[in-house]
Amino acid sequence: MKKYTLIAIFLSMNIFSDMVYKFDNQEDELRFNNLIKEIRCPKCTSGSLSSSNAPISEDLKLKIVEMIKDGKSDSDIKEYVSDRFGKESLYDPEFTQQTYILWFGPLIFIVIAFIIFFFRKKT
Repeated sequence: MKKYTLIAIFLSMNIFSDMVYKFDNQEDELRFNNLIKEIRCPKCTSGSLSSSNAPISEDLKLKIVEMIKDGKSDSDIKEYVSDRFGKESLYDPEFTQQTYILWFGPLIFIVIAFIIFFFRKKT
């Protein structure tokens, strides 16, 4: 009985171990780790790919590994992800006409708050 218990424990440890991605060099592994921190998980609310174990995230990580091995640049990989999952899948959105409010919104809010604070009527 102990023999089967040890085998079951050994196999279950192997099943639940993290997926290991194989790279040819250290630079590719570093690129991969940086990319998965900059890309949002398509299924999760606000987590990055690095913090997600969702099946779609694992598939996307494998695709990123494949693209890195094929010699694609970081911008090519980000473009693929944004084309496939939308521009909001990147943590650093590009500066376009649709994202002006995203970039200037906090500054506009602070300016309006200072105007209200300094020019309010004192009673």
